[in-house]
Amino acid sequence: MSTVRLLYADQDGNILDHPGLGLAGSAGGRWETVDEAQCIPLPPGSELFLLPGRRPVGVNQDNGFEVVTADPEGGEGSVSAVAAFLAPAHTATLWAAYDRQPDAPNLPLFAYAAVGFARGRMVTTALRVDQLPRQDPERFPPPQRLQSSAQRLLRRFADNRLMQHLGHCALGYGCPAARNLMLGRWEAPLPTAAACNASCVGCISSQPEGVFPVTQERIAFTPYPEEVAEVALHHFATGRDPLVSFGQGCEGEPLTQGGLLEDAIRLIRAKEPKGTINLNSNGSLPGVVSRLMEAGLSSIRVSLNSLIPERHEAYYQPRGWSLADALESVKVVKEAGGHASFNLLTLPGVTDRPEEFEAIAAAVEQTGLDLIQWRNLNIDPEVYLEALGLEPPTERLGIPEMITALGRRFPALKHGYFNPKLESSRSS
Repeated sequence: MSTVRLLYADQDGNILDHPGLGLAGSAGGRWETVDEAQCIPLPPGSELFLLPGRRPVGVNQDNGFEVVTADPEGGEGSVSAVAAFLAPAHTATLWAAYDRQPDAPNLPLFAYAAVGFARGRMVTTALRVDQLPRQDPERFPPPQRLQSSAQRLLRRFADNRLMQHLGHCALGYGCPAARNLMLGRWEAPLPTAAACNASCVGCISSQPEGVFPVTQERIAFTPYPEEVAEVALHHFATGRDPLVSFGQGCEGEPLTQGGLLEDAIRLIRAKEPKGTINLNSNGSLPGVVSRLMEAGLSSIRVSLNSLIPERHEAYYQPRGWSLADALESVKVVKEAGGHASFNLLTLPGVTDRPEEFEAIAAAVEQTGLDLIQWRNLNIDPEVYLEALGLEPPTERLGIPEMITALGRRFPALKHGYFNPKLESSRSS
């Protein structure tokens, strides 16, 4: 049995460690035992979630899996599985193992790492993939200081709708990127697009009625290029280690606003020739990407759940574009001298299958990719497996082993979580 004890929640929502069961994890629906060496202390800023309609699964003394149907402490009522939503810069290596009940609702759009108890503290199956402290909770001041900084900025830019929107993101939703803008440091967001050319199964800002509750509202207006440039230039002029990024969780696909982005980039470049201007995108319109590079875009981060075309299409449900277009956008950026990343939406037991590894490796070889950002995919894993038409894996490499193997094959390829501030950026 694992030396890491299983955590579960009683009927009142109290989170307890199980006296007789070790921690189990899930890889794409396949339960696995967890060794303490696979765990790290639960990172500060992580959250614990109860999983409704899902019974905890642990490891017994015979190294067999056991579903918890009653509170071992003698409490009455049902018990629930528990998972961790990890702080930024961390990637899950196993998700929570549970037994879903017939009436269980779909899980909201978060990621659900396995979490247990060992050596007097909570631990989780994860690794830190980026040492940059941009969104570490201890780097954020008390709420009063953040609010004071935000209010000063919002008063200064009272007529800028984009800055007002981002103030709401910072103070209402607690968006780390928007908070960093308000605090004058690191990466600042530049959302622009109310529409999208995909219908991602796990979209966090737009969902069909009754499927998932969205976790944040999508931007409801299209800012003017001058508003976008004003926010960016303020950040470049006053921010610490500043960079700016189009394409945020609170918007659709920024390439659908290609003309706006092009105009905004030219306005920014007229006064800031070297700062890093990044685009977070699905990569759907390589022709637009080419024009943005000519205007002075520095880098692109293309979001992908898989480099296997049918799995990519099943998740993104693209309208009028394909995975081939996304890869072409990466090549356009690289050929123009820019920096290119994959935002790899990661789920253990899917992302780390052998065929996924080979597809990623082929794409890196084909594009000359600079960086893979290992981001946790926010979705109910069973919904995801059904959407992709996949059963639990019979073989997988493991997320840490996959990163190591890619490092051996591509020594220049970097791995992380955040968009980099480039030492010498491009100008038009």
